Amino acid sequence: MTDDQTVRIALAGGGAFGAKHAAALRRIKGVEVAVVVSGTLESARKFAAEQGIGRGVATLEEALAMVDIDAVILATPTPMHAAQTLACLEAGKHVQVEIPLAASLTDAEACVEAQQRTGMVAMVGHTRRFNPSHQWVRRRVQAGDYRIQQMDVQTYFFRRTNLNALGQPRSWTDHLLWHHAAHTVDLFAYQTGSPIVQANAIQGPIHPELGIAMDMSIQLRAESGAICTLSLSFNNDGPLGTFFRYIGDTGTYLARYDDLVTGKDEPIDVSGVDVSMDGIELQDREFVAAIREGREPNASIAQVMPCYRTLAALEEQLEAVSV
Repeated sequence: MTDDQTVRIALAGGGAFGAKHAAALRRIKGVEVAVVVSGTLESARKFAAEQGIGRGVATLEEALAMVDIDAVILATPTPMHAAQTLACLEAGKHVQVEIPLAASLTDAEACVEAQQRTGMVAMVGHTRRFNPSHQWVRRRVQAGDYRIQQMDVQTYFFRRTNLNALGQPRSWTDHLLWHHAAHTVDLFAYQTGSPIVQANAIQGPIHPELGIAMDMSIQLRAESGAICTLSLSFNNDGPLGTFFRYIGDTGTYLARYDDLVTGKDEPIDVSGVDVSMDGIELQDREFVAAIREGREPNASIAQVMPCYRTLAALEEQLEAVSV
């Protein structure tokens, strides 16, 4: 694809994250969101009207049948991710799927096999790789100015009922391990530049209605010797989101999404790290650039597979204890 050709994208998912992608894609030159897919035709048309998208349809199959669609971004419920990724690849469409790629190792491996067989660009929305705050730390590591000794990460939400980010009833159940832990497991190996060689997990009681653990603790060790402690909760009634503390040999840094401060709470200007301060926009830019340049994107399915292998091993640990 040449630089002057418009990349036409189908956006699947008319929820909170779909809106973030729609806003980000509007800021990328040479990109058109041509169609949106949502759970019903009514919701698809409503979202399309709100976001200035030309067309709304009720099924992914309709979008995949459109010959002028080059790529798909999947911001759909987690249980759909793997099957929809496979459908996009088999239809000859480039695909970016929101995290997690899958909720099982078998499904994740099927996706990487399909990508390798079809040769399409296939990327997973591991946004932390793109947030300017984390990019700033990574550049210091790559320059040899900083060595990560430990990462301490807290991922906290208040989700004792099955509601989404907009406070609306959710048709599926979120998961601390396969969804939220995936961000940190991938980021730890990516930032240290070293594979994970040891991983342990424990979890709290299973919620009687949601059927998931509401609290979890994960320990990781990289081949480099760096360690990571990750605490996750759906029970936290306080500040929500994920907070990353980098403890290194030449400094301590705290990152929250696109913001960064020192260990003494001194702000660090990361506005010049990349062309945007929006991590979602930056990952979408990488997806589009990889399509135009015919190359593997950062956070490709192949690159993030070690994360999903670690998650599967942790799941086995947790299931063995619960038996």
